[in-house]
Amino acid sequence: MSGSVKKIADVTFKAGRTIDWEGMTKLLVTDEARKEFSNLRRAFDDVNSQLQTKFSQEPEPINWEYYRKGIGSRLVDMYKEAYDSVEIPKFVDTVTPQYKPKFDALLVELKEAEQKSLKESERLEKEVANVQELKKKLSTMTAEEYFEKHPELKKKFDDEIRNDYWGY
Repeated sequence: MSGSVKKIADVTFKAGRTIDWEGMTKLLVTDEARKEFSNLRRAFDDVNSQLQTKFSQEPEPINWEYYRKGIGSRLVDMYKEAYDSVEIPKFVDTVTPQYKPKFDALLVELKEAEQKSLKESERLEKEVANVQELKKKLSTMTAEEYFEKHPELKKKFDDEIRNDYWGY
């Protein structure tokens, strides 16, 4: 087996061990997303398994002497010469260099979106906490206490009263 295929098999195997499949599964919201993610994981495992079994094993060497005894040395030597002259071309990756910059740009964009999402999540958590606190206190809260927390509403109501606007 060529060294590059074995290297790819090793890298894929290591990548499979470092992927946090369970952690990513917990982030999925819909059943459809879970189903698609399950299909992705199954496909990854299938490819990884094939790389580990098919391509990680060296082929058994040919026992040329066995064939010389049964067929004759002239024909076997001709086949051995042809077999030895076969050169398996090395794999040259021309795709990765094209897509690596795009992938790196997407990773940067992903990190920015993640930071934005975390900030928004933090803001929403604070808002939920405020609403829950307000819900607890609402039954015993006076108008003055409410207006202390929301001075813009107090100003709006005071302006409406001052201008004789009662909402009709």
